[in-house]
Amino acid sequence: MKTVNGRKTEYEIDDIFLERYSPRAMSGESISEEELMTLFEAARWAPSASNMQPWRFIYAMRGTPEFDVLFSLLIPFNQDWCKNASALVVTISHDLHYKGTVSRTHSFDTGAAWENFALQASTMNLVAHGMEGFDYALAKEKLGIPENYTVEMMIAVGKHGNVADLPEPLRARENPSDRKPLSDLVFKSKFPS
Repeated sequence: MKTVNGRKTEYEIDDIFLERYSPRAMSGESISEEELMTLFEAARWAPSASNMQPWRFIYAMRGTPEFDVLFSLLIPFNQDWCKNASALVVTISHDLHYKGTVSRTHSFDTGAAWENFALQASTMNLVAHGMEGFDYALAKEKLGIPENYTVEMMIAVGKHGNVADLPEPLRARENPSDRKPLSDLVFKSKFPS
């Protein structure tokens, strides 16, 4: 058992998992495209069924018209804190297997790519906050996402900022969160009745 970042494990794991969390306070400072590409490079190496790599990322850097388009898709709650993001990223996945059949794991595999992205951001002392609070249908339309692709999530990326700059209700939540105990998540042999 160990404690890192105020989080306590039940078993010994690498610190990288405890150090990563999803803050909202970002400084508004720019990051370079190279830094962002490093996050995508980490995502590229995620495992995937049949090595299909169904994930795709559509990004926009702060201060560009494209950023304004992605920002406009966010619900007002997320706009309140994403206004200081350095980049916004819409994550999508290809629904079809290379044989043309429906892929059952496209979302699962894309989640693995997101995890790599998030862990790489943590190692670079960057914020990577994933969210579902945006208009999925409008994203598909405005971003020209074809059929057979599922809009999965949006990610706000940036440099750490001052918690005091967040809207009041979010300030208290700006800490690494705990997790459910393993006994709620892992079952031996079958699902409990």
